[in-house]
Amino acid sequence: MTAAPSDESLKRLQDLIGHRFQKPSLLFQALTHASALASNPAGNNERLEFLGDRVLGLVISDSLIKLYPNTDEGGLAPRLNELVRRETCAAVAQEIDLGAVLILAPSESNAGGRQKTAILADACEALIGALYLDGGLEAARAFVERYWSERLANLAHAPQDAKTALQEWSQGKGLAVPDYQIISRTGPDHDPRFIVRVEVKGCDPCEGGGTNKRAAEQAAAEALLFREKIWSPNDAPS
Repeated sequence: MTAAPSDESLKRLQDLIGHRFQKPSLLFQALTHASALASNPAGNNERLEFLGDRVLGLVISDSLIKLYPNTDEGGLAPRLNELVRRETCAAVAQEIDLGAVLILAPSESNAGGRQKTAILADACEALIGALYLDGGLEAARAFVERYWSERLANLAHAPQDAKTALQEWSQGKGLAVPDYQIISRTGPDHDPRFIVRVEVKGCDPCEGGGTNKRAAEQAAAEALLFREKIWSPNDAPS
């Protein structure tokens, strides 16, 4: 059977979040992975994740507009992408030890689901969605400001993602834009795995993997940038 988190662990989580849920059912739903409720999709955290992703984007966008009043969209967009990307959400989830209280099917838990980037990131976004429904935008904003403020402060220079860097390099060489092709898609719908190949004329192709098409494309582009010594490890976004 799938074990529910203890009252003590939920209290600790809410202390870390800075919000006491008026509707505990929302918190439980945010913590419930699809694997634990395969027969009842409406009870897992996917809908809250959908909402939380948009709320996070709104709060971060608003913060960036205020922090960088003279920066145009071209400078704001990469900062936004860095702050809302899956790896950042997963890092926040680790800070509040979210993996320890997730409600997973035993098979997923035994397979290391509590440490998987995709599961942690989705749960973090679902938690933001639950905060929004329970306490409004200000409750969600307070959580985001608590755990993203330092990350916002550290983005004085806009990060450049691998796909953009590879495209600029290839165009600077007078080459066609990089071509990305999906090689494979495996895994269940709630935790897929994509392999993408990128090709640039004059270079051997490179492959990369990720839990969505965009992440796999970024990984493939990054692999090619490293192999061709266009990037050093310090150039990659943290």
